[in-house]
Amino acid sequence: MSVETFDVKSELVTVTPAAAEHFRASLAGKGCSGVRISVRESGCTGFKYVMDEVEAHGSQGDVEVALGNGVTLYLEPAALAFLRGTQIDYAREGVNRTLKFNNPNVTAECGCGESFSVE
Repeated sequence: MSVETFDVKSELVTVTPAAAEHFRASLAGKGCSGVRISVRESGCTGFKYVMDEVEAHGSQGDVEVALGNGVTLYLEPAALAFLRGTQIDYAREGVNRTLKFNNPNVTAECGCGESFSVE
């Protein structure tokens, strides 16, 4: 019998270097060191991601994910089931630039991309 280790934080979300740099650049000069990510009911499909800049730390109970560039993500406990396995990327699409949540738990998205649903 063997014992397998499991790092909860590494299994929750991954952040591409482009997204990590976007977070760092967005927070620079604002006195903030992190971004809190939560999920709220919204839109025609069910839920939306909510991101808030935070000064020093998120709310009590948040799961902290350090990005290695001085930025920390704070994940709301109620959002963990929605976020598990998600990759956050910063993508260019023509002249537009946007954060993309590549979430394997999403079963449907609205046409405008603002809301999603999970099973």
